[in-house]
Amino acid sequence: MTNVLASFNIEYMRSLWRTVDRDTLRVSVLICLSVAIVGVSYGVTAGSVGFSMWQLLALAVLVLGASSEFLFIGIIAAGGSALAAVAAGLLINSRNFAYGLSAGSFLDRGRHRGSGWRKMVGAHLVNDESVAVAMAQATVKQKRAAFWLCGTGIAVAWPIGALLGGLLGSVVQDPGALGLDAAFPVVILALVLPALRERVTLLAAVVGAVIAVAASPFLPPGTAPLVALLSIAVTIPFREKVR
Repeated sequence: MTNVLASFNIEYMRSLWRTVDRDTLRVSVLICLSVAIVGVSYGVTAGSVGFSMWQLLALAVLVLGASSEFLFIGIIAAGGSALAAVAAGLLINSRNFAYGLSAGSFLDRGRHRGSGWRKMVGAHLVNDESVAVAMAQATVKQKRAAFWLCGTGIAVAWPIGALLGGLLGSVVQDPGALGLDAAFPVVILALVLPALRERVTLLAAVVGAVIAVAASPFLPPGTAPLVALLSIAVTIPFREKVR
């Protein structure tokens, strides 16, 4: 039974690999590289504020969320309680609920419906990047393949980056001096730029940016992007006109 399951999993991953085109593969690789670089910054930061190697790696593997992990270690480093740090991390990662709904539209389809273990793994891989890459694809099969490729890559790249950062932590005390945190926003910007050619999408981005900037002084760090999602509601009438 184990051999059959292993054979099926290998064949399934091969099928996904054949489905992904070169552009999607290139984007996924760039994202994973940037995630690994930011992971180094996270590892250095966590190590410099007193987290042990196993602690920062456990966070990297189990949480798999850069913003919530940075916020968590920041609160702990500032003297906050573990409960407050966990609550803040959960609040930041609450956006994954919406991403999960989007991912469910292509993961829970056809012969993949009812695969409990795959749903659990897929849920762990849901994040901004994996869903964004998937939703940019044309067909359900391509969306599924892109999601698994990018999501799995991030799940590997982030802990590796954290490990390297943890090892560097004893050498580099100021992670900001490395400038590693600039790589990730640049890659994400390059990813979304093509979509901004559509007027409605550009409008949503501009409105969302204005909302995020205006709300930032009044909200906890990292939560302004959640409020910025209101821009989607603002652009709904325009999307209906386009249809």
